[in-house]
Amino acid sequence: MESRVVLGIESSCDETGAGLVRNGRLLGHAVASSMDEHARFGGVVPEIAARAHLHAFTPVVREALDGAGLRMADIGAVAVTTGPGLSGALQVGLAGAKTLAFSLGVPLYGVHHLAGHVAADTLEHGPLPDPCVVLIVSGGHTSLLLVRDLARDPITHLGDTVDDAAGECFDKVARVFGLPYPGGPAIDRAARNGDPRAVAFPRPLSGPRDSRHDFSFSGLKTSAARWAEQHRLRGEELPLADGAASLQEAVADVLTRKAVAACREHGVDTLVVVGGVAANSRVRALAEERCLAAGVTLRVPPLNLCTDNGAMIAAVGDLLVRAGAEPAPLDVSIDPSAPLEYAALHPVARAAGAARAA
Repeated sequence: MESRVVLGIESSCDETGAGLVRNGRLLGHAVASSMDEHARFGGVVPEIAARAHLHAFTPVVREALDGAGLRMADIGAVAVTTGPGLSGALQVGLAGAKTLAFSLGVPLYGVHHLAGHVAADTLEHGPLPDPCVVLIVSGGHTSLLLVRDLARDPITHLGDTVDDAAGECFDKVARVFGLPYPGGPAIDRAARNGDPRAVAFPRPLSGPRDSRHDFSFSGLKTSAARWAEQHRLRGEELPLADGAASLQEAVADVLTRKAVAACREHGVDTLVVVGGVAANSRVRALAEERCLAAGVTLRVPPLNLCTDNGAMIAAVGDLLVRAGAEPAPLDVSIDPSAPLEYAALHPVARAAGAARAA
């Protein structure tokens, strides 16, 4: 397949992203966030997010093109997140991507949002080893995957979240601690001067009878909330730095312990850690420490590619183009709760409706 510039569009939550990739190389990208508009509500408001995507779509695409020194006519394919995510937000991104692809006469590819996080690492470190273990840690997802050829092969789930994901735990505990949204960065900042051993928070699903690779952070969230409540009931000032550091340590301990164990079990010598929580300083440091001890190569994208962005979607589109994958059909739709099975995600609304009727 000839080399093409792939435009990637991401709009699954509160970031509107556009990225441009060709032959595995990032040419330019831009992100507009509506996070500040959601902060006063303590979480993402779907209607606000969708409206923000509508306003930001064209300026973000233009900014990405200008940063890459390209024109609209240089785009050879368009890739867009078709799920999972907020329904209205995904619809805005897909409508914009369809309009661009149709007007430019180029193919359109639907991309699974989580596969985008996996591909983000390729923009910094090159092609993924075959096989590799990938730990995805984001606001709504925590998964351990066995990945081979991302563009062609099915993705094997070794473990997934059974209740709250790591990012959800950070957001909810941050609110209890009186910290701002989003909770992950706030917890990370508050933990800098704290003692990670000050509070003996639990390590969920880490016992010998528990699932080896699944994750559960609901109990940890509850434990942290009760710890804060007990201090307040006694009229004591909350030792915020110690609580944040201990919470962060518990999350990082569980994530990295299970990820390295999965590498050992499957004879894989590369661990890739991606997603928004991969930006957490303790997760990165402990992953590096444990991978070094286990003889496992660690790959983590730079901070600006850990959170949601269009570059990661363009990276998947670029892989699909070069693999000769079939483009999406004209009536491709969205799937807000799509499971991660393949990197390409081409749901069709009428097929989904027919399945429900049956």
